[in-house]
Amino acid sequence: MRGSIVLAADDPANLARFYAALLNAPAQQGSGSSHWRVPWPAGGFLELYAPSRSRPQPRQPGRMALCLQRTVDAGDPAALLQAWIQQATTEGGSLLEPARHEPFGVEAWLQDPEGNRLLLLVQA
Repeated sequence: MRGSIVLAADDPANLARFYAALLNAPAQQGSGSSHWRVPWPAGGFLELYAPSRSRPQPRQPGRMALCLQRTVDAGDPAALLQAWIQQATTEGGSLLEPARHEPFGVEAWLQDPEGNRLLLLVQA
């Protein structure tokens, strides 16, 4: 058994490029021109697709979000997070709230280019 994470996207190729840059992984063409995949660090893929016109997937807010995590062995976790935020915003994401220190690490909430919530987390 294996699993994947699936995101509907208006522009799946662009969203695949965004996540490929943040995950430092190659974006791959999927089963058609409206399907892209990016290898997920824990296994499986992040699957990005344009929904069928017969079954549209409207954008909607919710409590579910993707969380990308990094661990830093030496150095400043906050500095690594700031660099990651800069990369995300350069690639088309937007910062929702400033980075903050939590007991489990330093984190920042963003939106990806399609408006999905994204948590970037760096742990020491």
